Amino acid sequence: MFDYCADPDTLTGLTWLSCYVTTGAHMSFYLAFLKVIGLLAVTAPVALGFGFLGAMAARSHIAPLRWFGKTYIAIVRGVPDIAFFLFFVIALDQGFEYIRHKVKCPDWDAPIRQGSDFIVCQAAKLPLGTSPEWVHETYGFALAVLTFAIVFGAFAANVLFGGMRAVPRAQLETAEAYGMSRRQTLWRILVPQMWVYALPGLSNLWMVLIKATPLLFLLGIEDIVYWARELGGTKTARFTDYPHGDWRMWYFLFLLVFYLAFTRVSEIVLSRIMIRLAHGQATTAGEAQRKAAA
Repeated sequence: MFDYCADPDTLTGLTWLSCYVTTGAHMSFYLAFLKVIGLLAVTAPVALGFGFLGAMAARSHIAPLRWFGKTYIAIVRGVPDIAFFLFFVIALDQGFEYIRHKVKCPDWDAPIRQGSDFIVCQAAKLPLGTSPEWVHETYGFALAVLTFAIVFGAFAANVLFGGMRAVPRAQLETAEAYGMSRRQTLWRILVPQMWVYALPGLSNLWMVLIKATPLLFLLGIEDIVYWARELGGTKTARFTDYPHGDWRMWYFLFLLVFYLAFTRVSEIVLSRIMIRLAHGQATTAGEAQRKAAA
């Protein structure tokens, strides 16, 4: 904070504004943007991994594995996202604590479920009550990432499953005729061509994931929506050195611009990836590239 900000009552105009936007609370607001970007950077590949495993399970020749894959896709796609976000965070947290409780407190004789309460020994708590604040925040963030990955992984699985089915069967049969094994056909023929058909759906899923990041606020994480609401609300001189009226509209307008810019950059990057993947492929996009080059 600047030295001249020590006495806010003497500040006016841009000087007052420069001090206002550099307070500790605003620094947390700016850090929350990195938190959102970090969530996307970690969740996207993890969810894609879940999706690929789900798609592989759904097309497996082993019946139980195929049933599991299709059930995973159907259940998550058929239930509102917010219900799963709230359910998985609680379920995962209690599941981890239950396992730790069985390991660390084997002599515990009281029931864990006591009415609507879930009670484990103190040593099994996640995180421990004596842990620093950053540990609690990291644990909450990790639960959010895992929840987002499970939910969006199901949608990705459905998209990838459709992309696998869209690859012409003739190419797979040709690979088999050349003596390729099932594993070779999968990794050399099916998977490389699958992305061309799956990318449009994955692009839409990426946009939905970006728009879903405000759900962090509902999961108890201090994200950009939380800070926009807190900082934008009416503040009086009794509680802050920088009193102001209801500025929530301006804070949320800033978030609107941020999300629009983010999605626009994503569209440009995804479009270039699509052009690269379609190059030389026997698809509509690949045919358009060949005609343009001619």
